[in-house]
Amino acid sequence: MDKLIFELQDVYFSYLGRYPALCGVDIHIRRGERIILVGANGSGKSTLLQMLDGLIFPDRGILKAFGGELTEGRFNDDGFSKTFRKNVGLVFQNSDIQLFCPTVKEDILFGPLQLGVAKKEIQRRFDELVHVLDIAALLDRSPHQLSIGEKRKVAIASTLVIDPEVLILDEPTAGLDPLTTRHIIDLLLAANAAGKTIITATHDLHIVEELSDVVYVFSQGKRIIRHGSPQEILSDSNLLQANNLIHMHSHRHRGKTHIHPHLHIYHHEEE
Repeated sequence: MDKLIFELQDVYFSYLGRYPALCGVDIHIRRGERIILVGANGSGKSTLLQMLDGLIFPDRGILKAFGGELTEGRFNDDGFSKTFRKNVGLVFQNSDIQLFCPTVKEDILFGPLQLGVAKKEIQRRFDELVHVLDIAALLDRSPHQLSIGEKRKVAIASTLVIDPEVLILDEPTAGLDPLTTRHIIDLLLAANAAGKTIITATHDLHIVEELSDVVYVFSQGKRIIRHGSPQEILSDSNLLQANNLIHMHSHRHRGKTHIHPHLHIYHHEEE
């Protein structure tokens, strides 16, 4: 647990050089940790996940991965690129971005085949994931004909089949029914128990305690304003309300007004 996988120091990033998305972010992620990022839409969570996956790079600051600085130029080295893609897998918030093959089966097999994994090992992983996620009936279907929950399962399978050391997930339970959500949580817990690092961005505070060792809270200022254990973060209603993670709901009962916090869950907007 003490070996750093990712280290960000005073990282800034903006889209098109004009739209700030990360403003002075510092974060350290160690091997085997379960990390959750929470914050309102547009606070920078998805941008950070893409940076950890080597899809975008800081305008300022330092980004390190596996002990070395992570820069766009390093991906020009095919050996480095292949090793990094084997070790780090991202499940996008919008599954349609991730699924592009004619059939579900082809989508799941695409990644490990491109990375040169032995065919026997690919088949073993494939069979296991199809069973665990209960998607055998979907294999010959087009991904774009699936429901949101089915697409999410296939996107997760297409990432897990690579067997990455680090699994990054953007809103993995958004819009899903309770049973599918439970299956995905159990799958992530099993992956973590096997030693994998799990990094999740979510609005669904119901899953935070079960899926995290450390929670990072993003503000609308595109920076991390607090981090701590899930118990510490979830018990601070002022922090959660100030950052649009809960809202106060009032109702009258027996002539008195009662105010209760309500969680913000199942959002679909992308950042």
